[in-house]
Amino acid sequence: MDDTMETKQLLYKEVVKAHKEWERAYTAFQEVTGMDEVDVAIYTLEAAERRYQIQLKAAKQANLDWNAFRNGSFWAN
Repeated sequence: MDDTMETKQLLYKEVVKAHKEWERAYTAFQEVTGMDEVDVAIYTLEAAERRYQIQLKAAKQANLDWNAFRNGSFWAN
């Protein structure tokens, strides 16, 4: 596997990881009750959202073929 493919695989994995972190932060935000918890949840959610945006931007700049990852054909190379 060449460096370009490895880089794209890494980018894809980072996007998926960032999305999962955002989902966890969103769920935590929905479940908070105290004012201090709200502040922390908002900060965590905003940070996760920004990280996800950064990873998506990097993936788009690398011209990732999302369908190749989703259907598994990219991993077969």
